[in-house]
Amino acid sequence: MKGYVIFEQQLKEVSAYAAVTLMLKPSESFILSHLEDGTCSLIAIDLIAFSAGLIHLAPSLRCTIDDRVTRVAWLNRSTILYAGNDKWSIDPRVIILVNTPTQYSIMIQNVDVYDEGPYTCSVQTDNHPKTSRVHLIVQVPPQIMNISSDVTVNEGSSVTLLCLAIGRPEPTVTWRHLSVKACSCVALSPEGQGFVSEDEYLEISDIKRDQSGEYECSALNDVAAPDVRKVKITVNYPPYISKARNTGVSVGQKGILSCEASAVPMAEFQWFKEDTRLATGLDGVRIENKGRISTLTFFNVSEKDYGNYTCVATNTLGNTNASITLYGPGAVIDGVNSASRALACLWLSGTLFAHFFIKF
Repeated sequence: MKGYVIFEQQLKEVSAYAAVTLMLKPSESFILSHLEDGTCSLIAIDLIAFSAGLIHLAPSLRCTIDDRVTRVAWLNRSTILYAGNDKWSIDPRVIILVNTPTQYSIMIQNVDVYDEGPYTCSVQTDNHPKTSRVHLIVQVPPQIMNISSDVTVNEGSSVTLLCLAIGRPEPTVTWRHLSVKACSCVALSPEGQGFVSEDEYLEISDIKRDQSGEYECSALNDVAAPDVRKVKITVNYPPYISKARNTGVSVGQKGILSCEASAVPMAEFQWFKEDTRLATGLDGVRIENKGRISTLTFFNVSEKDYGNYTCVATNTLGNTNASITLYGPGAVIDGVNSASRALACLWLSGTLFAHFFIKF
């Protein structure tokens, strides 16, 4: 696993001590200054690749030396990596960059989390040995390794979504319903009911139809841009008829009755007049279903076509129906005169009767 790196440098001398911490991000490069007497560690980080959303870095560990140094070596903990020009490490990623009278540096190519730890530049002078230590901390961008698949459930069920992410430091996982504001470990719905997000889990109890849609999992640890994945929840529910309107039309004209139903899975429609099921081509009618809407068309309305019709919407979870009336001019439907569109109301005021007309 490749990632960013942080170097914490401790420059140790008999009478000198310094500590520096660097967090390196893409396109950045740093070199630390050396001690006054010329023996210390220098650090340079070079961005060498970008692949699969991860940064592959090659930390370059540099020792600035002078003519007082007789021997020099780089160590990882107690393991010698290089001593002079001699390579002791069997890791092919560790290479020597510079070995001159003024600089001794090595590079670790494609650094990963197993390279984390202390690195020591050890030098021998005529007077005494000296060391300079660098601690390498590898940071890894967040990556979602496992996330729930798209799921279909019935309304009223409980749903648990999983989003497992890795990274260094450990990423924070946030769930967000894309039609609702973002949240972290709090309720997601506008009413604050039914959603609980805890770490990588999102639990939804008694799910409602308006809680269907896409849920976005975001993993963030501030090392790089968050890793984002989505899960789709489909909530099945029985049909309900949202629109069914009575229609008036004259004899000989074209008349259309319309019925609109919402349902998941999509509803199937049937039309009835009294107990008789209607079908396209019979008695000069056509039934056409397009998504949520079903229409019953009369191409040449006759007196016998007037009356009540029933629209039935059905799916695997249930069915519902609505009564729709096709009427002619002058007909009264539920107290309404179809010609004048006026409603007559009788009002009682004391001992007198008065008639009022309410237009609509």
